[in-house]
Amino acid sequence: MEIWLLNHLPTLPLALIMVGGIVALALAGSVLVYRRHPTLAEGQHNDMVGAGLGMFAAIYGIILAFVVVTLWTETDEAETVVANESTYLAQMVRDSRAFPTAQHARMEDAVSAYAHAVVEVQWPLMREGRPRYGATERAIEDMFTTLNSFEPRTEREKAFYRETISDINKVVAERRARITKAQQSLPGLFKVLAYGGALVIIPLTFLYGNKSQRVRLLFVGSVAALVGFSLLLVLVLDHPFSGDISVPPDAFKEGALAKFW
Repeated sequence: MEIWLLNHLPTLPLALIMVGGIVALALAGSVLVYRRHPTLAEGQHNDMVGAGLGMFAAIYGIILAFVVVTLWTETDEAETVVANESTYLAQMVRDSRAFPTAQHARMEDAVSAYAHAVVEVQWPLMREGRPRYGATERAIEDMFTTLNSFEPRTEREKAFYRETISDINKVVAERRARITKAQQSLPGLFKVLAYGGALVIIPLTFLYGNKSQRVRLLFVGSVAALVGFSLLLVLVLDHPFSGDISVPPDAFKEGALAKFW
């Protein structure tokens, strides 16, 4: 459901729906509570409510901060993995220029096939949250087959051959890391704490009394908006390859790989 929302709704409408919905529900809840219990406006329990609200807000803030920082780190690492994989792939193209013309052409064809498989096949799958190793397995095998069929003769060819072998092994390692990142998601317990905490914090604001309805609604709405934006950030960062704000495959179309597009 989360991935579907990210892929089918632009970020701005999603923010309006999510944050606006939370604020609207909070305001409606506040109005209903005060209609049923008008004595709350006297603020007789403000000291107790304020202490409880402050304690829960501090705990919830720490949890949200930890979750957001963790997800941001994961997204940053995903971008680094993609950059590294494309860089090693580009290095293979450059290193293979030291090979004979026919062998260099075969290497470029294999690298081109891999780049297209990543961008055109594997990336849409990652965007939908169901990445598959098999989407690029044949292209990886073709690159290994191309290298295995070549026997370097000169010292120059041997040096670049060793570098190319090293690069392809790094490509394989980064591919695994990329797919692993695409499969990861926030553990269920943290989702319960993040989303469930909102169900505790926002209703607590209903109990804070003030005779001015405008002030009450402003207070409740402000807290609800802050919580809504925080949850929106959690939703967006939890899936680094889905939605508008996601890791793009552009790195596989730049530099030495640009000529394959």
